[in-house]
Amino acid sequence: MAALLAASPVSAHEAHVDGIFRHWTSDPWVTIPIGLSALLYASGFARLSHKSGIGTGRRRWQTACFVAGWLTLVLALISPIHWLGERLFSIHMVEHELVVAVAAPLLAMARPIATLLWALPRSGRHLIGALARNRWVTTTWRHCSDPITATTLHGITIWIWHAPMLFDAAVVHPALHRLQHVSFIVTALLFWWALLRRPTHERGVAALHTAATMIHTGLLGVLLTLSPQLLYRAQVEQVWGLSPLEDQQLAGLIMWIPAGLIYAGATLAFAGLWVAHASGGATKVHDHALRAD
Repeated sequence: MAALLAASPVSAHEAHVDGIFRHWTSDPWVTIPIGLSALLYASGFARLSHKSGIGTGRRRWQTACFVAGWLTLVLALISPIHWLGERLFSIHMVEHELVVAVAAPLLAMARPIATLLWALPRSGRHLIGALARNRWVTTTWRHCSDPITATTLHGITIWIWHAPMLFDAAVVHPALHRLQHVSFIVTALLFWWALLRRPTHERGVAALHTAATMIHTGLLGVLLTLSPQLLYRAQVEQVWGLSPLEDQQLAGLIMWIPAGLIYAGATLAFAGLWVAHASGGATKVHDHALRAD
């Protein structure tokens, strides 16, 4: 990314992407929700800090996760990466991976709902609390946040939007492009939330789901990389000497390897936590047995 954005003025001019850093997204459908989320979180954090001090180390850590996730969304959806992603399929893939594999897990780890609710007046908090306790809402949420459901929904979303006809349509039509991003963000947040909320003794289940996601997204990346023909025809502009087919192959490599490494790291982390918990439980059982003897 750094090499591409730092391309010489001559090569940038040849690719019709000169002055890249001037192209920040001004689409209100993107900028308003992202800006509003920052204002709500800052207001809720200020209220919580006023009532109980800055907070524990855990709250500061969650705030750092929210800020990092929010900045990643800005990088992916508002910075020149978004503008460049409309011209290069490979950068479009970078944009998507930043959203689903970087921003989403960071925001899920931040657990921002309580802080966001504190930005609302008391009546608003009570209303949302009442809605959240509704039987239909709790039942729907319980089913949607089940790891199997969340992983399936996220996987289906990824594969459907990478169908050539639908992906090309999203590049051409702004409304479909927005819907694509919303579906990626929502299902990715649901996926990571469902896995991160599992208790420690169930982190083995989370490891299985991140491994499954690594495998099927890696398979999609392999298909894009090894395809002998151009699958996506909405982005056929030659940029920085990349032919459309080479651009597609690079996009496949990005999904296959860098994104795969993120899921592999999450799998190892979940598995490590599960093994550590199991080992700790076995040690306690052994100590109790020794005391009994």
